[in-house]
Amino acid sequence: MARKDTAADAANPGRLKQIALTYKMTRRADKKIGLVLAAVGIVTFGVFLAIGFLIGHPIYLGILGLLLAFLATAIVFGRRAERAAFGQMEGQPGAAAAVLDNIGRGWTTTPAVAMNRSQDVVHRAVGKAGIVLVAEGNPNRVKSLLAAEKKKMNRIVADVPVHDLIVGVGEGQVELKKLRTTMLKLPRVLTGPQVTATNDRLRAMGDLMSNMPLPKGPMPKGMKLPKGGPKAR
Repeated sequence: MARKDTAADAANPGRLKQIALTYKMTRRADKKIGLVLAAVGIVTFGVFLAIGFLIGHPIYLGILGLLLAFLATAIVFGRRAERAAFGQMEGQPGAAAAVLDNIGRGWTTTPAVAMNRSQDVVHRAVGKAGIVLVAEGNPNRVKSLLAAEKKKMNRIVADVPVHDLIVGVGEGQVELKKLRTTMLKLPRVLTGPQVTATNDRLRAMGDLMSNMPLPKGPMPKGMKLPKGGPKAR
């Protein structure tokens, strides 16, 4: 029992430190985060306390309001922190790969299955919706990368649907912050065994990553491909 208490005590400072760090990072991009969180907490608590006085139970409603105020503040903080994180990642090479890595269970992602010397990249995700090719970079250049990769997928796994998305803020593109939601909304047409079989066939095919290791997440700006490396078809 003592060991469990000690472990819990050691974990609490870590969680508090993580929350503080997240708050500082969010505040860099969202200067009003403190005022917003304070307003949400005070208004939520105030509403329930007022209702408590009206119905003659200020203590009970006050306690409930306090708990719900903490909950509402935590939800708002989480959403604004996520929005700030996406804002800082927006436009960085490899940002879409970082989002795909955290899309959730049931998806297998492979970053940089196709790339050109201008750092336009196509990433691949396989799930029950089929194969999703996610491109980031110049919209005009990535279209040729996507077309070549879709042609390759249709040759190898012709019975699996292939979707393509371009990350960006222009017409017909998907914003980085909406990428995960967009992919999760795709219709599920494959079973678990079919997803496994598709991944096996793609692994057997191999891809760019097997020949040129790349760091996960956003890639450093100015990174150059080695001479003689793979070129976009």
